Amino acid sequence: MSADVTKADHTPGEPVAGVGEGAPATGTAPHPSGPPVGGVAAVRQGGLAGFLSSPAGRSAGLVIALVLLVVVGIITAGDRFASPDNALTILRLGATIGVVSVGMTFVISGGGIDLSVGAIVALSSVWATTVATQTMAADYHWVVMVFAAVAVGAACGLVNGVLVAYGRIAPFIVTLAMLAAARGLAELIAKRRTQIVRERGFIDFFGGSVLGIPVLVIMFAIVAAIGWVLLNRTTFGRRTLAIGGNPEAARLAGIRVQRQTMYLYILLGIACGIAAVMIMARTTTGTSTHGQLYELDAIAAVVIGGTLLSGGRGTVVGTVLGVLIFTTLSNVFTLNNLDTSTQAVAKGAIIVAAVLLQQRVSRARST
Repeated sequence: MSADVTKADHTPGEPVAGVGEGAPATGTAPHPSGPPVGGVAAVRQGGLAGFLSSPAGRSAGLVIALVLLVVVGIITAGDRFASPDNALTILRLGATIGVVSVGMTFVISGGGIDLSVGAIVALSSVWATTVATQTMAADYHWVVMVFAAVAVGAACGLVNGVLVAYGRIAPFIVTLAMLAAARGLAELIAKRRTQIVRERGFIDFFGGSVLGIPVLVIMFAIVAAIGWVLLNRTTFGRRTLAIGGNPEAARLAGIRVQRQTMYLYILLGIACGIAAVMIMARTTTGTSTHGQLYELDAIAAVVIGGTLLSGGRGTVVGTVLGVLIFTTLSNVFTLNNLDTSTQAVAKGAIIVAAVLLQQRVSRARST
């Protein structure tokens, strides 16, 4: 399961061991095999509190919640829910928001937030389905459309990252402005019309399946696997958790906090571009209405998965389970003819419960 790293208190002047390059500014020599990112490792409690605070405990709780949802679905919807086709439907619907959520995990783990992901998905899908882009795709290859979507997403992430990291503007304000600007630009480009994907090669490839598994689901699995390795097995991931846990300690350890923060928003922008490709393939359209409320769904999946909103701890495995929980919940509600308002209330209650559980476990760890 996920090798999550947790945030702990850091003594001023003490270097963060195991992250970054270069000697700390305080002149204190780093330990050869230092504590986890963020400083001295917190003392874990035994019993239920200790287990729940561990990566395995958090993931086990999410798995149990998902299994209970499946049981409820089988009881209330019977074979309509338990069919293999419905399982693939759940995975296919969760794949797009899942890719965005993996990217959001990095930004939140690094102490940031992004409210513009839905608008970036919309803008990327519109740009990739313009007449000019599709004409180039017809002349060369449909990969041109993929490149356009990912490039637009990365560019939006770059703007967010530069303003947050170097402009020192609050992430909430920057990404809120990007939400409005990207959605508005998408409407201007598309002239509030739905643009149809006409490149058959694009549709056939991304709308197909391999060994019965939809390509979109495979894409989600690949992105999640890369995200897990990047967060848990690379210097990039350790630096991300370090700046989320204690930016000043990370700076003293030699980490270029501003540059790392910018990279996190670019990474999320790329994830939004990939998600745009996926939603274009699933709906065969590009429109300014794509990605509505994706920011809320992504943040909800990340939080319920166990990533701290304050930064310093992140888990891609938990995020994937969070996406599956919310997608399964929506599927159960739909099969039982419950309206979207009821679904929204249920999602809100789950988010509040997840945050309260995080706070309770954090207090138990500190005592």
